[in-house]
Amino acid sequence: MPKFVIERNIPRAGEMSANDLMAASQKSCSVLDGLGAEIQWIHSYVTDDKIYCVYTAPNKDLIEEHARESGFPANSISEVKAMIDPTRAHG
Repeated sequence: MPKFVIERNIPRAGEMSANDLMAASQKSCSVLDGLGAEIQWIHSYVTDDKIYCVYTAPNKDLIEEHARESGFPANSISEVKAMIDPTRAHG
């Protein structure tokens, strides 16, 4: 299944309270439940003014539909082509 990184521009995201983050997670999961099992949220990284989310989905269109239905922006959606980590440094 293709993996995507979604960049969401959300001003002051890093200042969101634990309750705000929980509410956002619940909203996202509610929309995901309605979209079916083909799309899955893996995890997200919250920074000062953005949230970077990692999802698996069959295509970008389903990611865009989730963004529309949830009300969360999807300013950039990029398909992951490869994954690297320090273990790749040793051939």
